[in-house]
Amino acid sequence: MSNSSSLLKPELLAPARNYDTAVAAVDHGADAVYMGAEKFGAREAAGNSLRDVAKAVAYAHRFGVKLYLTLNTILYEHEVSEARRLAVAGCDTGCDALIVQDMAFLTMDLPPVALHASTQVHAATPEKVKFLQDVGFSRVVLARELSLSQIADIRAAAPTVELEAFVHGALCVSYSGQCYLSRRLTGRSANRGACAQPCRSAYSLIDGCGKTLVKNKHLLSLRDLNLTGYLRNLAQAGVCAFKIEGRLKDTCYVKNVVAHYRKTIDEVFAGQKKPSSGQVYFDFDPQPCKTFSRGFTTYFIDGKPQSMASISTQKSLGEEVGVIRQVGNRHVDLELKAKVSAGDGICFLNGSGVLHGANVNRAEGSRLFLQDMAGVTVGATVFRNFDIAFRRQLAGRSARRLVNAEIALTATPTSVSLTATDEDGISATLLIDKKNIAAANEDKSLNTIKEQLKKSGSFMFSITCVSVNTDKPYFYAVSELNGWRRAVLEQLEQQRQLLYAVERKCITKNSTPYPDARLSFKGNVLNSYARKFYEQHGVADVSPAFEQEQPQGAAPLMTTRYCLLRELGCCKKSGAGKKLQEPLFLENNGCRLRLKFCCRECEMTVEKA
Repeated sequence: MSNSSSLLKPELLAPARNYDTAVAAVDHGADAVYMGAEKFGAREAAGNSLRDVAKAVAYAHRFGVKLYLTLNTILYEHEVSEARRLAVAGCDTGCDALIVQDMAFLTMDLPPVALHASTQVHAATPEKVKFLQDVGFSRVVLARELSLSQIADIRAAAPTVELEAFVHGALCVSYSGQCYLSRRLTGRSANRGACAQPCRSAYSLIDGCGKTLVKNKHLLSLRDLNLTGYLRNLAQAGVCAFKIEGRLKDTCYVKNVVAHYRKTIDEVFAGQKKPSSGQVYFDFDPQPCKTFSRGFTTYFIDGKPQSMASISTQKSLGEEVGVIRQVGNRHVDLELKAKVSAGDGICFLNGSGVLHGANVNRAEGSRLFLQDMAGVTVGATVFRNFDIAFRRQLAGRSARRLVNAEIALTATPTSVSLTATDEDGISATLLIDKKNIAAANEDKSLNTIKEQLKKSGSFMFSITCVSVNTDKPYFYAVSELNGWRRAVLEQLEQQRQLLYAVERKCITKNSTPYPDARLSFKGNVLNSYARKFYEQHGVADVSPAFEQEQPQGAAPLMTTRYCLLRELGCCKKSGAGKKLQEPLFLENNGCRLRLKFCCRECEMTVEKA
């Protein structure tokens, strides 16, 4: 099922927490799916047995959809051999690629397999991506912070490696792979798939004089990424795969967001061939704001700083539905933007900026009767973070993916053959030895044949054409026709599985020089195999990973392009807003973090005070 078209739509890559979510992603239009194995995935809570991975692979490949297995944590020395065994077993499932972070994988004796460099590798410069290309990676997952111009520069420097970019979902405030805050505060390492997400916690901002500038707000929590309006720009910059974040998200989220991007990609890149097969028919109107959303940001895609934090809450806000105009005893009157129904969940910020939520017991037009009236404030903007009608639409079968196929029946006096050919040119033929009986009513017989063979039932095909080639019309019972149709379509499904070709790529070891001669703890080298890899590529000084040996002194626990000063309107570089008395600190339940600002690089670092 290889694509001969020279002009392909970018790949839509969807997350899968488990087998059921993988099926939902495929059914709703994904061209590829990524999911975790039993261990060593960057989402510890989203592991799957290899049996379930194999089932997901088989389901995806029916539609020419790829499946990538995530093994993207760094490895302790004693885990390397086990990781290799899991990688080999993963290849045996038929997966299309391994997504990895630890360079130990490039030293392993693996079956031929495509390797993708995880976003945890922090591929943010042309030099780094060219290195990853030259040492054998088939694809590089780009850092989320990059602008379109930076991506174009990377493409120019590394012209042959595939570039994948996140287009939707939760954002790590730190450079991916470069955050050690969770490890330092809780012992749970982000590079080991166990991030405790301290960036989503509430903090108070304290200045150098001990004054509290902001109290108990989510000062490091970002909104969710949404690059719906930049898909063509990303493709023009060199991106070939659009990635949705969310291996911890539920099936409803995956259905909704995948459907949204499937429809958008098909509109933006109309006339170009998809990298997978089939047309998706939706039973709902996808809207990203109707499932988990902290509000949206385009982050740094334009290269221009913008407001990007969700300071008031780290929880899902959902869609804006109105503004509170009057407050009664057990109800509120809204200036509505969208219809709200009984059973919906709403939320709003009270006068102090604290988020409150309530269930709607009854709705009478713009008057909502709430289960809980706490925090209700006139003038508050109301959001719906649970749309019961939308959820019900997504709870059952909300889409069907069908591959176009044609059926041709050919008959002679002593035989019948049925050939089914799909949109990819794959075909299957059923041969039947049979003494045929001439039809008494030729027109009726011909109509019956076409009518029955055009049905596809529960199969994955949409029969677009039925042709009948006979010397004269013959009579066939409806049960015969249905049985033959089922048999030939079953054969066609099997043929699609047999002819699916997984890309097999061997890593040829070389001595391409690494861009830097030294590698700090941010290189995340946790085992001797990764160390030897970098040494073979010219790195003379390799520091151990933070998880192995915490660096001396005040090491940066997080580095980010997000700047709290800029977010608060106090950017030092632009001179805008009030100048704050530094040093600045974040405090939370006895934990004290120091903020430092590098205005030349437009970066903020977080250290343990």
